[in-house]
Amino acid sequence: MSLLITLNDDIKTAMKAKDKETLSVLRMLKAAIQNEQIKASRDLNGEEELTVLSREMKQRRDSLTEFEKAGRDDLADKVKIEMTIVEKYLPKQLSEEEIRQIVQGAVDQTGATSPKEFGKVMGLVMPKVKGKADGNQVNAIVKELLQEK
Repeated sequence: MSLLITLNDDIKTAMKAKDKETLSVLRMLKAAIQNEQIKASRDLNGEEELTVLSREMKQRRDSLTEFEKAGRDDLADKVKIEMTIVEKYLPKQLSEEEIRQIVQGAVDQTGATSPKEFGKVMGLVMPKVKGKADGNQVNAIVKELLQEK
């Protein structure tokens, strides 16, 4: 079933339950997907929908970091709630150990031996973890493993 159909059903449920926070986030997700469809002039496939959701989650993670730095706990709490709603539509997130295994496999496959080959490793890793892991976490693990070489 398409993500848009799922979102529409969940929007109806949120409206009936008068859950304004969930409704607001779901409408933002739906709008983001529809905007991408308009740009592409066609319906999105599952992977493209996942890309949109990942981008929405990344925006919220970045916002959370900035709000916490600024001491704006009220806004940080709101973003945390939004993140839990968006997470429901993303695939199960990989553990740090699973990410490390994927990164190590990519390092072995590329034969990377120094931090200069960071791009090669990331190029192999990111398609495998798309939507399943935070890019910043993957970035840190790749740097760490390449520093050890």
